[in-house]
Amino acid sequence: MNIKLSPNRQAFFEQVWDFVRQVPHGRVVTYGQIAQALPELKGLEDSEVSGSRLVGSAMSACPVDVPWHRVINAKGRVSSWVDASRQQRLLEKEGLCFLQGRLDLNECQWFGPDQVNKPKQQQLF
Repeated sequence: MNIKLSPNRQAFFEQVWDFVRQVPHGRVVTYGQIAQALPELKGLEDSEVSGSRLVGSAMSACPVDVPWHRVINAKGRVSSWVDASRQQRLLEKEGLCFLQGRLDLNECQWFGPDQVNKPKQQQLF
């Protein structure tokens, strides 16, 4: 797919793709989480489109080496588009379990390369 983007938008898309390439097998991130993790780029901050939607635009145009299926919405659901069932199947192959169409983000959300994953249970001692 050959999409002509402004330099600022292309740079943002590449940052999104680089971030998603780091998401480990069996983990997911949300569109909003990616938008918050990336620095704002000049020319995009005045956009009427939310950061989450810009991330969605980047994901819809991502190269084949980007694990697109590891990006879900803030409710733990896969994207509501044509390949949603494929996305769910790919995540299930990675060992993730859906309950009523949702993932438990407390169990499978990745918090980025510089953040420590939240513990699943508080320490007892």
